[in-house]
Amino acid sequence: MHRAYSTIQSDNIKNTSRDCNFDGDGDEGTVVDGSCSGSTAVTAVRRRQGESFKLKPFPLPLLMDRRPFYQPISHKFHVIVSPIIINKELTFIISFIVMLTSSIIFFYNVSPSTPFSTYFLAKIVPSYQKSAPGVCDYSNGRWVRDDSYWVGSYNESCPFIDAGFRCRENGRRDLGYLKWRWQPHGCDLPRFNATDLMERSRNGRIVFVGDSIGRNQWESLLCMLTTAVSNQSAIYEVNGNPITKHRGYLSFRFQDYNLTIEYYRAPFLVYNGPPPENSSDKVRSAIKLDQLHGRSKQWTGANVLVFNAGHWWSEDKTTKMGFYFQEGEALNMTMDAMEAFRKSLWTWKSWATQKLDPERSNIFFRSYSPVHYRQVVKQMEYENRNVQLLNITYLTGFRKDGHPANNREPGIGDSAFQDCSHWCLPGVPDTWNELLYARLLSMGFRTK
Repeated sequence: MHRAYSTIQSDNIKNTSRDCNFDGDGDEGTVVDGSCSGSTAVTAVRRRQGESFKLKPFPLPLLMDRRPFYQPISHKFHVIVSPIIINKELTFIISFIVMLTSSIIFFYNVSPSTPFSTYFLAKIVPSYQKSAPGVCDYSNGRWVRDDSYWVGSYNESCPFIDAGFRCRENGRRDLGYLKWRWQPHGCDLPRFNATDLMERSRNGRIVFVGDSIGRNQWESLLCMLTTAVSNQSAIYEVNGNPITKHRGYLSFRFQDYNLTIEYYRAPFLVYNGPPPENSSDKVRSAIKLDQLHGRSKQWTGANVLVFNAGHWWSEDKTTKMGFYFQEGEALNMTMDAMEAFRKSLWTWKSWATQKLDPERSNIFFRSYSPVHYRQVVKQMEYENRNVQLLNITYLTGFRKDGHPANNREPGIGDSAFQDCSHWCLPGVPDTWNELLYARLLSMGFRTK
């Protein structure tokens, strides 16, 4: 029997590590002296829960003034309202009960009914993506303990896992992070069926584009699919390249299905190249906000595209490293990283609407902070584009136990720094792919 916890911080999760601060941005997101703590959103919620809530009483109406009434008609009115005057304490009690009941009804309706849910985290689910009647919102649910869920799944012997994601091989001893299953509210998440997905994708292409968190998910899907292939030699990299963190393009073919699973490293999605001539010495690179990545031509024609971006769009990963933003021929030395990020998303949207065939390509934007993508995705929906937001923010926010932390690839950097951006494999990205599979099923996806 599954056992749901009222908080994700069970004993076997808390014992994995010490608290630490997130870096949270970019491929090398790390922390110093400690392991990966919960998101700042959860911390903020805990502060909010500690705050007192004071009800401000309604102002007394004039009819409750205790001054005597001398006119006969006023005397009659006084007789009528005197019980209210005498029992004003009862009036306050009734007012308080009404307000309290209204507040409970309000918060019940706006927040998910789960032991793990909080009002703040519930608000990250985009309102336009909330399910219509009869349609499951897989992004909203809870983690439940399931000791048998990962039995029969892949393990770290999968040849496609980056060395930095092999947490047990790198020293992790506990298995608690593998014993949680995501349970949506009001429906069940379909169990991932590798054979079915490959059959549906026969003669097709599934493409991941983004940063190393996207590579994390791509490697997860490769390993999940290999569990249904008996002849492992029938899976190969089309150019003979090994999986490496800095490789810009990798494509694995599943020969029996003529299916390729591809990854393109494009952490900004837009073009990042040399600065214009006569630029300041502190400008190492120019991020061209109005020009998509140079490999974007290779993304066209794919049957499923999963984009992700955002981890690199911070001051630490841009201007502090000498990466500045360019529009046209002009280099902007003062533009904020978030403003630049928004501009880049509109460039991506323009490319997608012009270059991708809506009858062929199913587009997903896998978000960790969906607020950045809502407007772009919603606009494309209005234009009848086959694009969806794969919202994994809510479910991922509880899983601090799934990071490599100090179980990093040996010999990489200072051992005091810990990886709180990537994810152990097998692990949390497998659930992202389960959501992707469920969404494809609900769409009736099949290559033509």
